[in-house]
Order: sequence, then C-alpha cells, then structure tokens
Amino acid sequence: MSHLTRRSALSACAMLLTAASTLAGHAQPIAASGPIRLALVESLSGSFANTGEAVFRNIAWAVERVNSRGGVRLPAAAGGARLLQLARYDSKGSSEEALSALRAAIDDGARVILQGNSSAIASVLIEAINKHNQREPDKRVLLLNYSAVEPSLTNERCSFWHFRFDAHADMRMTALMDVLREDRRLSQVYLIGQDYSFGQAVLREARRQLASQRPDVAVVGEELHPVGRVKDFAPYAVKIKASGAQAVITGNWGNDLTLLVKAAREVGYDGMFYTFYGNALGAPAALGDAGVGKVVAVADWLPNLPTAGSEAFYKSFRQRFPDPRDDYVHMRMQLMVEALAQAMERAASLDAVAVARALEAADVTLAGQSGRMRAEDHQFQQQLVVGVMDRVGAPGVQFDVEGSGYGFRVVRQIAADQARMPSSCRMQRP
Repeated sequence: MSHLTRRSALSACAMLLTAASTLAGHAQPIAASGPIRLALVESLSGSFANTGEAVFRNIAWAVERVNSRGGVRLPAAAGGARLLQLARYDSKGSSEEALSALRAAIDDGARVILQGNSSAIASVLIEAINKHNQREPDKRVLLLNYSAVEPSLTNERCSFWHFRFDAHADMRMTALMDVLREDRRLSQVYLIGQDYSFGQAVLREARRQLASQRPDVAVVGEELHPVGRVKDFAPYAVKIKASGAQAVITGNWGNDLTLLVKAAREVGYDGMFYTFYGNALGAPAALGDAGVGKVVAVADWLPNLPTAGSEAFYKSFRQRFPDPRDDYVHMRMQLMVEALAQAMERAASLDAVAVARALEAADVTLAGQSGRMRAEDHQFQQQLVVGVMDRVGAPGVQFDVEGSGYGFRVVRQIAADQARMPSSCRMQRP
C-alpha cells in the first residue's frame, strides 16, 4: 500500500473535482456563495505518502457524507446550505513545506486546516496559526488534528485554535498498559521509537508506566531512530533479538513501523509487539503468521468491534473503496468532520471564533461510536480499544487488514470516562 493504485488516484482526483456538485442528485439548493473550503496539509509525497493518501480517503469520504445530506445548513445571511470542499496541500513531510502549504491554503480561502501525521508539523502549524490569527483577525483559521498525539499539544501548549480528535500518546499508552500489565510472562521489554517529540514522548511514558504498573519488568534496550530515513531496520532488529526482550513497545507509524516489523520477522524475533499503529499500512502483511497473537494495537476503533453499527460502517467503507490496498479507515476522522459540520450549524456562522466555541461543545455519534470535545483543552474524549492480530475467520476476526488475511480481534474496550486523563492546559481565549 505504499502508493495509490491508478484507479484510486483517479478516484481521489474525481472527489475533488466533483465535491461542489455532490448535491446534484439530491435536489438540494447550492448557495451562490460557494463551498466551504477545507485544506488538508499532509505528506502526499516522500516516505510517508501512503499515510497522507490514506488520510485523504478518510476525510474525502466524510466530506461526501456531509454533502450527500445537503452540506452544512447555515442561515440565509451566512449563505444558506453550503457544501464542503476538500483541497490537498503537500507538506512533503517537512515543517517548512507545511508552513508554505498553510500560507497557500489561507490565500486560497481555506479557514479550516486539517493535519495530523506528525506532531512536529502540528506544533509549527499551531504556532503559525496563533500568530496569523492575532495579526489577521478577518482571516482566522482553525486547525483540526486527527493524529498528532504528542501530549503537550493539548496540555501546556494548548491553543484555542487547535482541536485534537485522536487520543494523545499518554492516553494510548495507558490503554496498551491495561493489556500489557496482565502478561505475567513478560520480564524484559525493548523500547524503540522515532526521534522527534512524539516518539520521545512515547518512550518516556512507557518507562513511567512500566515503573508504576510493572516494576518487575526490565527495560533492556531503548532506541530512537531518524524519522522516515531508515531503509534497513535489520541492525535494530538484531539488537532487539539479542537483548532477550520478550516484547517491543513502539509508537512507530507508516513505513517506519512496517519496515521495523518486517526486519524483526526476518531475523527471527518472536516476541510481542505493543504498538500504537500496528493494525494498518502494511504491518500485518509484513509479519504474516509470525504476528498472530503477538501484535497488539491500540486505536479509537477497530473494524472487528463487535457491534452491528460498526460492521455496517466498515462494510460501507469497503463498498466506497473496494481495493483492499485502500483499507485504512479511522472512526475519529469521520467524527471530526461530523463535529465540524455540527459546530458550523450551531454557530450559524463561519466565523472562526464562533465555530471554535461551538466546537468546544461538540458531541457526535456515528455508527454507534460517540465522542465529545473537552472545552478546557480541546482534547476529544472517546472510547479506546485494544486488539490482537489473528487470522481472518478466527473468533472475533470477521474482517482482515488490506487483504492480508490477518485482522485484529478486540480484547479490551476502554470507555471514554476511563480513558480520560487530566490536562495542564491554561487556554487563552479571544
């Protein structure tokens, strides 16, 4: 899944070209003022292009859903019913390019920025938006974050203009530990992560929680590696195997995870992997049978969640994107777009301050999954689930990942109230 298929690429382009006409078959009025422009600022080329394209599919699908029911319904004074229009801006995995993309998006009329696949990039965007909104109050923008989970972004560095729809790294680690602490076979673990704010935060929190919940478990290795630049993880895998660790804890994502687990399989490492993102983007296929019962992943939602609403939701995604290589769907991204549409309608305006205040009270449900925004820090509160990799057809594994023949059986559901963590945010509001 490292690249879109030609069919998928054409489909993606078609989504952009037809976004403004989605209502044609629904006999809904289209406001003369035009669509509401959303800007996706993401890695659409380079090492993490697959993650950016996967996010684009999710958000395009969510936009289609809103538009199919008439778009965002605003009062006549605000333009009446308005469609959402999703535009793409390639950050190329670079903070500098992301800032250029932000400026271009604002110049093009976007007032909502969507980003997530890098906490480092999210950090620079938040800072830039804080400054921009102060300098140009008539062109204020909001940043909706679906994946940048470095904890400080909704703690000491929180911003009125930033809303996070993913559980932050400490919340995800707590959910993983809820399963890991019960594995009495573990006596040694290895920590490995990407060398930037997020990866550092994951390893730091892993050490802290191990010390408090499993003081009997020794950390026998700790490694940080360059983000998106390692092509051969064999040297890391050899060290992991030689350490004697029975488990690896990692927040790696994208190719940095896929290549790591592939290298581990090739050197014969047979320990557990406790991951943030091991349930997608090639990781299950890379491990094959070696990962059965040994890869644990935490998420806000998994396709094999045992509810009728969840099953119907996943099947509808597969109908929309039938190529199994396009299999990357995240409930939180769907809830994010639903929350934005809800906030705009409640604000009865597209003014950034009014929409932000309405978004602080967002409470959304889709396919039986619910979440609400916490106003004090703009950290979305939702359930978390933990799954274990198994063969499709095994009990609890109806759906596989990316046509690999392997899926994730849900072994733990953690309610939003249990997943909640305190915040140190001291937000400044306009």
